[in-house]
Amino acid sequence: MTKANLLWIDLEMTGLDPLEDKIVEVAAIATDFDFNKIETYQASVRTDSEFMANRMTGEFWDKNDASRQSLIKQSSSAEAKTLAEIEDDLLKIIKEKFDNEAPIYLAGNSVHQDRKFMSLAWPTLDEKLSYRMLDVSAWKIIFENRGVKFTKPELHRALDDIQGSIDELKYYLKRVKF
Repeated sequence: MTKANLLWIDLEMTGLDPLEDKIVEVAAIATDFDFNKIETYQASVRTDSEFMANRMTGEFWDKNDASRQSLIKQSSSAEAKTLAEIEDDLLKIIKEKFDNEAPIYLAGNSVHQDRKFMSLAWPTLDEKLSYRMLDVSAWKIIFENRGVKFTKPELHRALDDIQGSIDELKYYLKRVKF
Protein backbone atom coordinates (compact mmCIF):
# COMPACT_ATOMS: atom_id res chain seq x y z
CA MET A 1 0.00 0.00 0.00
CA THR A 2 1.29 3.46 -0.92
CA LYS A 3 1.91 5.65 2.09
CA ALA A 4 1.18 9.37 2.22
CA ASN A 5 3.93 11.99 2.51
CA LEU A 6 1.92 15.20 2.44
CA LEU A 7 -0.93 16.17 4.73
CA TRP A 8 -2.80 18.90 2.90
CA ILE A 9 -4.90 20.83 5.39
CA ASP A 10 -7.15 23.82 5.00
CA LEU A 11 -9.01 25.51 7.80
CA GLU A 12 -11.87 27.92 7.62
CA MET A 13 -11.78 30.22 10.61
CA THR A 14 -13.91 33.07 11.92
CA GLY A 15 -10.93 35.37 11.25
CA LEU A 16 -7.14 35.35 11.14
CA ASP A 17 -6.26 35.92 14.80
CA PRO A 18 -5.40 32.54 16.36
CA LEU A 19 -5.92 33.93 19.86
CA GLU A 20 -9.34 35.51 19.23
CA ASP A 21 -10.81 33.54 16.32
CA LYS A 22 -11.87 29.91 16.06
CA ILE A 23 -11.57 27.08 13.56
CA VAL A 24 -15.01 26.32 12.11
CA GLU A 25 -14.21 23.84 9.34
CA VAL A 26 -11.29 21.55 8.54
CA ALA A 27 -10.46 19.41 5.56
CA ALA A 28 -7.46 17.23 4.89
CA ILE A 29 -6.20 15.26 1.93
CA ALA A 30 -3.30 12.86 2.43
CA THR A 31 -1.25 12.40 -0.74
CA ASP A 32 2.04 10.99 -1.89
CA PHE A 33 4.55 13.23 -3.67
CA ASP A 34 2.78 12.58 -7.00
CA PHE A 35 -0.39 14.04 -5.43
CA ASN A 36 -2.28 10.77 -5.54
CA LYS A 37 -5.06 10.92 -2.95
CA ILE A 38 -4.71 8.35 -0.21
CA GLU A 39 -7.27 9.71 2.26
CA THR A 40 -9.75 12.58 2.38
CA TYR A 41 -11.28 14.07 5.50
CA GLN A 42 -13.73 16.89 6.21
CA ALA A 43 -15.45 18.08 9.38
CA SER A 44 -17.28 21.06 10.81
CA VAL A 45 -16.26 22.27 14.24
CA ARG A 46 -18.99 22.68 16.85
CA THR A 47 -18.97 26.44 17.40
CA ASP A 48 -21.38 28.92 18.93
CA SER A 49 -23.32 30.52 16.06
CA GLU A 50 -23.59 33.88 17.85
CA PHE A 51 -19.81 33.98 18.26
CA MET A 52 -19.38 33.14 14.58
CA ALA A 53 -21.82 35.83 13.45
CA ASN A 54 -20.05 38.42 15.61
CA ARG A 55 -16.54 37.49 14.36
CA MET A 56 -17.31 36.81 10.70
CA THR A 57 -17.78 40.44 9.70
CA GLY A 58 -16.12 42.83 7.32
CA GLU A 59 -15.46 43.07 3.61
CA PHE A 60 -14.18 39.51 3.16
CA TRP A 61 -17.22 37.91 4.78
CA ASP A 62 -19.60 40.37 3.11
CA LYS A 63 -18.26 39.19 -0.28
CA ASN A 64 -18.52 35.56 0.82
CA ASP A 65 -21.85 35.61 2.60
CA ALA A 66 -23.03 32.25 1.21
CA SER A 67 -19.94 30.57 2.68
CA ARG A 68 -20.45 32.40 5.99
CA GLN A 69 -24.07 31.30 6.27
CA SER A 70 -23.25 27.70 5.35
CA LEU A 71 -20.38 27.54 7.86
CA ILE A 72 -22.57 28.94 10.63
CA LYS A 73 -25.32 26.43 9.87
CA GLN A 74 -22.92 23.47 9.71
CA SER A 75 -21.12 24.39 12.93
CA SER A 76 -24.33 24.08 14.91
CA SER A 77 -25.48 20.85 13.22
CA ALA A 78 -25.57 17.46 14.91
CA GLU A 79 -22.70 16.28 12.68
CA ALA A 80 -20.31 19.00 13.91
CA LYS A 81 -17.43 17.72 16.02
CA THR A 82 -15.32 19.07 18.84
CA LEU A 83 -11.72 20.09 18.22
CA ALA A 84 -10.58 17.09 20.28
CA GLU A 85 -12.60 14.68 18.12
CA ILE A 86 -11.14 16.19 14.97
CA GLU A 87 -7.58 15.96 16.30
CA ASP A 88 -8.21 12.27 17.11
CA ASP A 89 -9.50 11.71 13.56
CA LEU A 90 -6.46 13.39 12.01
CA LEU A 91 -4.05 11.46 14.25
CA LYS A 92 -5.77 8.23 13.17
CA ILE A 93 -5.19 9.16 9.50
CA ILE A 94 -1.52 9.79 10.24
CA LYS A 95 -1.18 6.46 12.05
CA GLU A 96 -2.89 4.50 9.28
CA LYS A 97 -1.87 6.28 6.09
CA PHE A 98 1.65 7.64 6.73
CA ASP A 99 4.99 5.96 7.30
CA ASN A 100 5.59 6.96 10.89
CA GLU A 101 9.36 6.73 10.34
CA ALA A 102 9.28 9.40 7.60
CA PRO A 103 8.59 13.13 8.01
CA ILE A 104 4.98 14.21 7.66
CA TYR A 105 4.86 17.46 5.72
CA LEU A 106 1.99 19.89 6.13
CA ALA A 107 0.94 21.31 2.75
CA GLY A 108 -1.46 23.98 1.57
CA ASN A 109 -1.84 27.61 0.55
CA SER A 110 -0.55 30.07 3.18
CA VAL A 111 -0.39 27.02 5.40
CA HIS A 112 1.72 28.86 7.97
CA GLN A 113 -1.46 30.70 9.01
CA ASP A 114 -3.38 27.45 9.44
CA ARG A 115 -0.44 26.04 11.43
CA LYS A 116 -0.77 28.87 13.97
CA PHE A 117 -4.32 27.75 14.70
CA MET A 118 -3.36 24.07 14.62
CA SER A 119 -0.54 24.47 17.14
CA LEU A 120 -3.00 25.96 19.64
CA ALA A 121 -5.96 23.66 18.94
CA TRP A 122 -4.14 20.40 18.20
CA PRO A 123 -0.74 20.31 19.94
CA THR A 124 -0.39 16.51 19.62
CA LEU A 125 -1.01 16.69 15.88
CA ASP A 126 1.36 19.64 15.56
CA GLU A 127 4.16 17.61 17.19
CA LYS A 128 3.75 14.85 14.59
CA LEU A 129 4.34 17.27 11.70
CA SER A 130 7.73 18.22 10.31
CA TYR A 131 8.87 21.78 10.84
CA ARG A 132 9.15 21.95 7.06
CA MET A 133 5.97 22.79 5.16
CA LEU A 134 4.98 22.83 1.51
CA ASP A 135 3.39 26.24 1.00
CA VAL A 136 1.89 26.74 -2.45
CA SER A 137 1.69 30.50 -1.89
CA ALA A 138 5.50 30.68 -2.18
CA TRP A 139 5.23 29.20 -5.67
CA LYS A 140 2.45 31.67 -6.46
CA ILE A 141 4.72 34.63 -5.62
CA ILE A 142 7.48 33.45 -7.98
CA PHE A 143 5.24 32.47 -10.89
CA GLU A 144 2.96 35.51 -10.74
CA ASN A 145 6.07 37.73 -10.75
CA ARG A 146 6.95 36.02 -14.06
CA GLY A 147 3.48 36.57 -15.52
CA VAL A 148 2.18 33.03 -14.93
CA LYS A 149 -1.15 33.12 -13.12
CA PHE A 150 -3.29 30.25 -11.88
CA THR A 151 -6.94 31.06 -11.31
CA LYS A 152 -8.30 29.07 -8.42
CA PRO A 153 -11.99 29.00 -7.56
CA GLU A 154 -12.57 31.13 -4.46
CA LEU A 155 -15.24 29.05 -2.74
CA HIS A 156 -13.78 29.47 0.77
CA ARG A 157 -14.71 25.98 1.80
CA ALA A 158 -11.94 23.83 3.20
CA LEU A 159 -12.08 20.77 0.93
CA ASP A 160 -12.51 22.82 -2.25
CA ASP A 161 -9.62 25.07 -1.21
CA ILE A 162 -7.28 22.10 -0.67
CA GLN A 163 -8.11 20.60 -4.05
CA GLY A 164 -7.50 24.03 -5.58
CA SER A 165 -4.10 24.19 -3.88
CA ILE A 166 -3.11 20.76 -5.19
CA ASP A 167 -4.24 21.74 -8.70
CA GLU A 168 -2.33 25.01 -8.44
CA LEU A 169 0.93 23.30 -7.46
CA LYS A 170 0.51 20.79 -10.31
CA TYR A 171 0.02 23.74 -12.68
CA TYR A 172 3.28 25.36 -11.54
CA LEU A 173 5.24 22.12 -11.58
CA LYS A 174 4.34 21.56 -15.25
CA ARG A 175 6.34 24.72 -15.97
CA VAL A 176 9.50 23.58 -14.18
CA LYS A 177 12.26 21.57 -15.87
CA PHE A 178 13.78 18.84 -13.72
